Amino acid sequence: MKLTLKIWRQGGQYKGEFVNYELPDVNPDMSFLEMLDVLNEQLVARREEPVAFEHDCREGICGTCSLVIDGRAHGPIKGTTTCQVHMRHYHEGDTIVIEPFRAQAFPVIRDLVVDRSSFDRIIQSGGYVSVNTGQAQDANSIPIEKEQASHAFDAAACIGCGACVAACPNASAMLFTSAKVSHLTLLPQGQVERQRRVLQMVAQMDKEGFGKCSNVRACEAECPKEISVSNIARMNREFVSATFASDKELA
Repeated sequence: MKLTLKIWRQGGQYKGEFVNYELPDVNPDMSFLEMLDVLNEQLVARREEPVAFEHDCREGICGTCSLVIDGRAHGPIKGTTTCQVHMRHYHEGDTIVIEPFRAQAFPVIRDLVVDRSSFDRIIQSGGYVSVNTGQAQDANSIPIEKEQASHAFDAAACIGCGACVAACPNASAMLFTSAKVSHLTLLPQGQVERQRRVLQMVAQMDKEGFGKCSNVRACEAECPKEISVSNIARMNREFVSATFASDKELA
């Protein structure tokens, strides 16, 4: 099938603009990234500058393939990353608009590639967990309620792709940060640094320039791992509790 791609180009000879490309023979069985590979092969053959985009596992695991496709983070299919979108979801003659994630805290490096190291700094600000070293404990030696463990695993499913930031009208990172906070808050291993962790991660999130949550819930709708906004409520409770505790210590 024939498609028109309207792609954001930035860097090198491009100052920041949409450029149209025609692809006359797209196989419906291609993944979205394979389609971009074909485009780049044609551009290289014409001695033109290929489109820069990120990718790694191409299996929906790493979240590297973060693109905004027709206004939606990771494309039109719910609960998937860009690499899991296939061209059979499009039709002959379609025009597809492809652009990078838009956020002050995600500066564009080149074309469709953005710098998401702000997420790394938020995680680093949380520090470590205090665990006993030495021989590994048996898997069942620390009793954890099934419901609690399930919530922790659900939060740990976050792959840090940044779709929540791209989907949020305020470019908030609350869903990402709350998933990381919830993951350890719900487990016994994370209790020692519990209060310090949430205070430092929220402070780092604000320092990076992310916006505030306004409960639009677009983050949950576009998250490829369908992380629940209930984690945001949990983080807010943890933050308020930790703030009161720190105020008492200073009093």
